[in-house]
Amino acid sequence: MVNVVDEKVNQVVESGKQVPEPPGFELPLLLFAGFRSIIDRLHAELAEQGHPDVRPAYGFAMQAIGLGGATASEIGRRLGVSKQAAGKTVDKLEQLGYVERADDPADARRKVVRLTGRGIDSLRRSAAIFEELREDWVGALGADRVRALETDLRVMAPADGFRLDVAGWFGA
Repeated sequence: MVNVVDEKVNQVVESGKQVPEPPGFELPLLLFAGFRSIIDRLHAELAEQGHPDVRPAYGFAMQAIGLGGATASEIGRRLGVSKQAAGKTVDKLEQLGYVERADDPADARRKVVRLTGRGIDSLRRSAAIFEELREDWVGALGADRVRALETDLRVMAPADGFRLDVAGWFGA
């Protein structure tokens, strides 16, 4: 049988040289490393600004709660985790003073989780820090490349929203 694999497949020509394409597994690792670098820097800065206890999962949960509040079921749905997992995160956020539980005025059987002033402050600071971190990327890569990267990632991201249940990938 004749070998049907062309030696030049998956190669790019750069400055007159052929450079092999990186292996497929490298893309998700690089995307994750970029994500981690942003999130780790965010949390280091948040700690400096008075929020040392905020963890990535807490930030995602506070985003899911939003300014209008949400029930544990709604938080779980928004994060792609169980109501119980969302409830555990809410318990911790409540202990740390970032959220409070209140009776739902429309249904006395339900509890609504609301951000406290401390929770709102952490989200406002996060937003400002994210802007600074994006500017760092713009400084390193250029505005056009960062905008193109964001556009390309929007094309490739699922249209039905983001699932943040990364821990679920590891059986947690």
